[in-house]
Amino acid sequence: MEPIIAATEVYKNFYLGDVKIEILKNINLSIARGEFVSLMGPSGSGKSTLLYLLGGLDQPDSGTIKVKGRELSTMSDKEASRFRRQEMGFIFQFYNLVPNLNIEDNIMLPVLLDGKPMKSYKQGLEDVLAIVGLSARKGHTPRELSGGEQQRVAIARALMNDPDIILADEPVGNLDSKNGNAIMELFKQINQETNKTILQVTHSEEMAKYSHRIIRLKDGKVWE
Repeated sequence: MEPIIAATEVYKNFYLGDVKIEILKNINLSIARGEFVSLMGPSGSGKSTLLYLLGGLDQPDSGTIKVKGRELSTMSDKEASRFRRQEMGFIFQFYNLVPNLNIEDNIMLPVLLDGKPMKSYKQGLEDVLAIVGLSARKGHTPRELSGGEQQRVAIARALMNDPDIILADEPVGNLDSKNGNAIMELFKQINQETNKTILQVTHSEEMAKYSHRIIRLKDGKVWE
């Protein structure tokens, strides 16, 4: 079966003036549909850079990245943007919620960006609120929630378009261990019950234990 995410001979460089800094070197990896995978490595190893490349938020200098059989570099900006909204959900360390919108409206943002009628997503909204345990809090604003609850809102937003892939960059980096473990249990539940593919960047061995497999980066290379 074709992997849902595949990177082949991927290189990525950054430049400081005339100085080239090699961030990723000859990255080859594949992730199967339904896998829960953790990307780990020391600071500066390229974990987040690789996640953004796999999610189409940035482009490699060379090599190919395929998601659900489609090569990201062949898409127009408009196609790539639509593909990301509909096929992938993104979760970041710093929640990225709109402070003056209530929880319901924050979760519905992907639907609004696609210009879809909100009424037809009412049941979907109720479903994702139930999944993340926030049904009773949907009228609140982010400032009225704890950090753990705000991250649950971010997870619900990522689920709203029912994507096959969830990409998370240090999703529990701002949380204490109790809330962090609760979020990881939620990821595990989502993975098991919906077969969504989850790829997370984490620095924590404890949080990585929730995944099926760990891909380790060191000096810009994969060490599995």
